[in-house]
Amino acid sequence: MTDRDLPTRWRLVLGGDEADPADVPLSAEDLVRDRALAQLYDGQGRGNRGKGSGPRTAGLGTSAPSVNRWLGDIRTYFPSSVVQVMQADAMDRLGLHQLLLEPETMAAVQPDLNLVTTLVGLNRVIPEHSRATARAVVRAVTDQLEQRLRSRTVQAITGAVDRAARTRRPRHHEIDWRRTIGANLKHYLPDHRTVVPERLLGNARRSRQTQRHIILCIDQSGSMAESVVHSSVFGAVLASLRAVSTRLVAFDTEVVDLTDEIEDPVDVLFGVQLGGGTDINRALAYCQSLIERPEETVLVLISDLYEGGIAEEMLRRAHAITSSGAVMVALLALSDSGAPSYDVEHAAALSAIGVPAFACTPDQFPDLMAAAIEKQDLAQWAAANDIAIAGPPAEE
Repeated sequence: MTDRDLPTRWRLVLGGDEADPADVPLSAEDLVRDRALAQLYDGQGRGNRGKGSGPRTAGLGTSAPSVNRWLGDIRTYFPSSVVQVMQADAMDRLGLHQLLLEPETMAAVQPDLNLVTTLVGLNRVIPEHSRATARAVVRAVTDQLEQRLRSRTVQAITGAVDRAARTRRPRHHEIDWRRTIGANLKHYLPDHRTVVPERLLGNARRSRQTQRHIILCIDQSGSMAESVVHSSVFGAVLASLRAVSTRLVAFDTEVVDLTDEIEDPVDVLFGVQLGGGTDINRALAYCQSLIERPEETVLVLISDLYEGGIAEEMLRRAHAITSSGAVMVALLALSDSGAPSYDVEHAAALSAIGVPAFACTPDQFPDLMAAAIEKQDLAQWAAANDIAIAGPPAEE
């Protein structure tokens, strides 16, 4: 930042009166930036600092063409991170939600996660002539997320499945000689210059059949919108792996199995309905009916745990699932948005019966799934990764 940049930036932040000679002069491009900021913020948070004049008033009205011009301006004259913030603010301040139902407006916005969650929430009212454009916006974001998360997820899951398949009674061609020698160095015979292996370590023959079953059970209440987006992307990645079978279940007060759409995150997202009540017990009952081989099953409940159903029955069902041998974890959020709001009592109760409850970022999720497949202690895994586990409220 140059010495000239600093007053210009403050001028754009604070607003001003271009007719005031004492004001900071703006270039042609900065005037466009100032106008875009004024249309969004003046009178609502960016006050005029010119001499003797009241705050300017501005806005975009309800004109789709003017909104499109504004969206084009902010994409041209502001960095991507700022564009995302301004688009999000425009949703609240300018009522951009309604104009997003027009294909011209959707074509002008910069695709981002916040926009996708908005479109998913609006998907039941998006008119048919706008639906293709809305899907294109959503696909742009899910493709970016999948590109970022796929390789890490595939590596973590396949590695965990292979490690879980290791055997201590390998056939000759299955012996892992490096691990076997390392485990038997204490049996080295100096006179014979050899190691006598008391334990043989190896990998069982890779099976063409499914070795693990994963169930993603997603709360589609409005507060879980970002988690739903990330879950849909991970569901598609997991569905592409031969070693695991993946079911994707979404719920509010009803339960819908979206496994048939799991390979396409866009189909999943346009199949959910954000908002409404929550019946976790009903969702767990359905997921429990899907479990055929508990010892090979991992159930991931993604919910803020604000239960609208029978909480005691929810806990009993969760306990039954873990007692059967299945691994179960409750993710209070699957997002980068920081500490989530969740039902503290229900989270603590689940943790007490062996279902650890904590929030997880998308970057941590592959390693979490690997730990679950290997049947590691997930509470210890979370603690080792500096993730706070829900527990009983601290006594005052």
